[in-house]
Amino acid sequence: MRYSTSMTRRCLMATAGFALGLAVLPAMAQDTIKVGILHSLSGTMAISETTLKDTMLFLIDEQNKKGGVLGKKLEAVVVDPASNWPLFAEKARELITKEKVSAVFGCWTSVVAQIRAPGLQGAELDPVLSVQYEGEESERNVFYTGAAPNQQAIPAVDYLEKEEKVQRWVLAGTDYVYPRTTNKILEAYLKSKGVKQEDIMINYTPFGHADWQTIVADIKKFGSAGKKTAIVSTINGDANVPFYKELGNQGIKAKDIPSVAFSVGEEELAGIDTKPLLGHLAAWNYFQSIDTPANKEFIAKWKAFTKNDKRVSNDPMEAHVIGFAMWVKAVEKAKSTDPDKVIDALPGIEAPNLTGGVSKMAAEPSHHQAGVDRRSARRRPVRRGVEDARPRRGRRLVEGARWLKDLVGDWVDKKCGNWNVKDQQVR
Repeated sequence: MRYSTSMTRRCLMATAGFALGLAVLPAMAQDTIKVGILHSLSGTMAISETTLKDTMLFLIDEQNKKGGVLGKKLEAVVVDPASNWPLFAEKARELITKEKVSAVFGCWTSVVAQIRAPGLQGAELDPVLSVQYEGEESERNVFYTGAAPNQQAIPAVDYLEKEEKVQRWVLAGTDYVYPRTTNKILEAYLKSKGVKQEDIMINYTPFGHADWQTIVADIKKFGSAGKKTAIVSTINGDANVPFYKELGNQGIKAKDIPSVAFSVGEEELAGIDTKPLLGHLAAWNYFQSIDTPANKEFIAKWKAFTKNDKRVSNDPMEAHVIGFAMWVKAVEKAKSTDPDKVIDALPGIEAPNLTGGVSKMAAEPSHHQAGVDRRSARRRPVRRGVEDARPRRGRRLVEGARWLKDLVGDWVDKKCGNWNVKDQQVR
């Protein structure tokens, strides 16, 4: 799987955030294997997560056409946490204790993953995270398939510095764990490369923020100091819509102040006039425009399943594709849905991705996917053209983030996610 840490941001075997595969109890004798889907279908994150719910339904349908798993059909159990962070824990507990699901795929934000964990201690889970996230945490029952900062944010900053000659940086994010931790890492990284504090502007806004006029005006002023300036966006959910509209309203063009986003895809931009956004960037591991046989087949089947030729695909969806395939293989390898057996089986499991390669859940004990491709694409009225970057193995440490240098996740030997190799104890 892609190295996606169980460290903070999205949850279970899933996407742009998110699946938190949980296995509650050893599966009882039943006619089907239940799979929990824990994505917000209402509220501020519904714009991003509803598609992930549909993706899981599609993947389960496809697997059932192949005969299911272990001779049993898969049964989807869908709940709506409604972008309400405490409700995620309640709904996850419901899936595990009441519905008796064998795995849970879902979540998006790190705060959800962190709220979820305390409420589910004592329950056995096989979670998978499909969205990029900040890292810095690791749990035995969580597997990460999304990109960590060194696989997405750091390469994006390197690209802007090299190709766009950027010298001033606006780190704009939604006010929760992932943006704050990612920006902490980026700030340290930029300073390690000689960027001064006065050349870094950091701003956070609440979920669902709609009034961007003053903030965008401040960004515009910050970018008028005579140095090339760029926006690095970790803004999440439906707040992206008014943000990009305001960039257009104030005439901020990519040639003057380019922006690169880590959590924006076609779904979030649907209905926006993208012509003013020409040249702005998104950094993902996957884009719908990728020209591979596997991606073409996936898109065709996806559109047929949704009965909508205009439905698009995005990076978190591909993470769900990878995470789900890995979970299926692990269950088949273990010949059981028993959580302990599936958890032990997942490391080393490989699954084809949509970009033409193979993703692998790192055989090392940290439960992060290795070998993630980072791709960047410029926004066009019709997205096309993708730049490839070499795969980057998921690791915690990035230059400048020295507070992580002695920590490892080791669920095989040390049975913990934050082992200090220097002090030989849990952090």
